[in-house]
Amino acid sequence: MPGTCVVGLQWGDEAKGKIVDLLGDQFDYVVRYNGGANAGHTVVANGKTFKLSLLPTGVIRPNVFSVIGNGVVVYPPRFLEEVDQLAKGGVDVSGSLVMSDHAHVIFPYHMEEERLLENGGEGKIGTTGRGIGPCYQDKVGRRFGIRVGELLRPDHLRERLRFVVPYKNRLMQAFASGEIETLKIFEPWALADEYLRYAERIKPFVKDTSKLLLDALAAGKRLVFEAAQGSLLDVDHGTYPYVTSSSSLPSGIWSGSGVPAKFLTRIIGVVKAYTTRVGQGPFPTELNDGPEGTGERIRRVGREYGTVTGRPRRVGWFDAVAVRYTAALSGADVITVMLLDVLSGLPELKICTAYDLNGDRRTHFPSDAYQLERCKPVYETLPGWKEDITTKRKLAELPTAARRYIDRISELVGLKVSVVSVGPDREQTILV
Repeated sequence: MPGTCVVGLQWGDEAKGKIVDLLGDQFDYVVRYNGGANAGHTVVANGKTFKLSLLPTGVIRPNVFSVIGNGVVVYPPRFLEEVDQLAKGGVDVSGSLVMSDHAHVIFPYHMEEERLLENGGEGKIGTTGRGIGPCYQDKVGRRFGIRVGELLRPDHLRERLRFVVPYKNRLMQAFASGEIETLKIFEPWALADEYLRYAERIKPFVKDTSKLLLDALAAGKRLVFEAAQGSLLDVDHGTYPYVTSSSSLPSGIWSGSGVPAKFLTRIIGVVKAYTTRVGQGPFPTELNDGPEGTGERIRRVGREYGTVTGRPRRVGWFDAVAVRYTAALSGADVITVMLLDVLSGLPELKICTAYDLNGDRRTHFPSDAYQLERCKPVYETLPGWKEDITTKRKLAELPTAARRYIDRISELVGLKVSVVSVGPDREQTILV
């Protein structure tokens, strides 16, 4: 199997990183093909915990070559910060990590642009504030986008920033309105000097990664593609406009890495045993039952706070309608059920099996966020279990109610469950 994709089937934070880590020994390359420093994941190596958001999960494995593809947007200070963090923890990635020369670069003006747009009142999307959306806008707009390879040509970079920065300053002055006193104004030469310093350090990592990956496939190497964000945040097929700015479905692999779809032979869909979401947007199964309610309990036990932002995640019951939709879109072959242990101790569990839209029963996911906002979940109730399951390593060892819950998810989604996670550590995993 030359190419496998690990993709989240909800709104992100499904614990995709754990599955990539579990698969690490089966692959030679791990590839990020979309997103930026807004895809937080926690990895453990040599007894140390690392919180990463830009580097691929597989970067901690010495036998795996890690690739940041052309579809990713890169903030150089964050890239260097994560590399240094790993080095301090005894993980040297100098010979096993590369970044595409075609990946686009995030500059401070992208972050300021996003801040002003999010603080502007109406139209707030609930972004991470990392400048990712504005950077992608510049990429597709072509005039103002700057790619990683351009950082390595000093005279060219100075000329590009001389052209781009004055426009950005004027644009942000127009956005600022009442915030003019807090508006940041950027100087092109200062930005060029700053980014040329970064360029000196990132230069050894910069490669033509499309050629690298195609050569690897020709040599019989095995690749695993790591999606950032969940499928419901895909810019084309997610709950638009409350989505990310890139293709988080496997369909983004070809454009985001240069690897043709014919090399993709296995797709693993990752789901939580419940649902979470960060930021704005419709969420039919959200639990808004107060500080003593089930939603807050799941948030507390599951430590549902953003790795990147620290924001509390919105929490709700498992939505089989949404997952069935994304499983079909992604072409998933199997699903993995993560964080099942978080539900231990609840007297009963609910699964959304359909939506009610103005009295009309629907079992398919609506085509737009306007309709989804008006959908009411139709629940099926299953018994919970009291036992601690974090030490279980076989499906047969789980309580009957837990096995029934897994089976029902599998039945409703229409895919077999290949992995059940009962804790954050690698060994707290049941292979089905």
